[in-house]
Amino acid sequence: MLTLAAALLLAPVSTPVELASNPAPLHGTLLTPEGQAKAVAVILPGSGPTDRDGNSPQFGIRASTYRLLAEGLAEHGVASIRIDKRGVGESAAAGPAEADLRFSAYADDARAWATEAAMKAGRPCAWLIGHSEGALVALAAVGGGDDKVCGLILLSGAGRPAGAVLREQLASLPEPLKTRADAVLTELEAGRTVADPPAELAALFRPSVQPYLISWLALDPARLAAAYDGPILVGQGATDIQVGVADAQAIKAAQPRADLAVWEGVNHVLKTAPADRAANIAVYMDPSLPLAPGVVDTTAAFILKPR
Repeated sequence: MLTLAAALLLAPVSTPVELASNPAPLHGTLLTPEGQAKAVAVILPGSGPTDRDGNSPQFGIRASTYRLLAEGLAEHGVASIRIDKRGVGESAAAGPAEADLRFSAYADDARAWATEAAMKAGRPCAWLIGHSEGALVALAAVGGGDDKVCGLILLSGAGRPAGAVLREQLASLPEPLKTRADAVLTELEAGRTVADPPAELAALFRPSVQPYLISWLALDPARLAAAYDGPILVGQGATDIQVGVADAQAIKAAQPRADLAVWEGVNHVLKTAPADRAANIAVYMDPSLPLAPGVVDTTAAFILKPR
């Protein structure tokens, strides 16, 4: 029978890690399996104030998706660094003023974390696992090629430019607000700021965030996937109420070499959930629920597949 001491020796080891950056360091958690890691990955968080564990307490999101993913990968011998992106959590001091933030900063950080993860784990390269908006960060990070990135795992990521997704989300607005919102998006997509966005949409289009939106709207995930010649796994839940299976299929269509995994009954935070909206969202708030069957196994198998 395994003693408690022996079990503790076999458990993954969690270590705080720091990455040099301006104006302040970035922070994350390295989780290493017992023994030599077979591979290492960097887990890139989604949009907003999402922390390294996959939680946004301000919005009641406590799914702990990234912590659970890291723990599951460690069981397969895969080490990982999950990060607080700049401006969030322990990396809050590294966040620039909102008007100075650009999407490229997240991509630059992802490349730097891949180099750090490879060095920490003693591997030649690291995988980038991007969840939600983090999937676009991963794609943008390899736009110029990077020999420290082994490949990409894109989980619950959009397959269309952000403008298309935003227009879909704003489709229920009453007129003339909907038309005005579309006009603002059109200007931002053209690279032009808008001095007087509708007051009703100030939270989305406030002037200080517009430079960031311009840098984000310019990116087409399908086009970026088509240009990348490394291995890609696209993972998508069929009951995701934020991103649809069609998005995953768009990435697959753009890059036929990509592997596509569609998990039935799995939502945006990669847990088992029904299609009913209220019940689906309730899953976001329960860290005790495990990741859905297949998510970790499929991800680990793709990372460890001989190439």
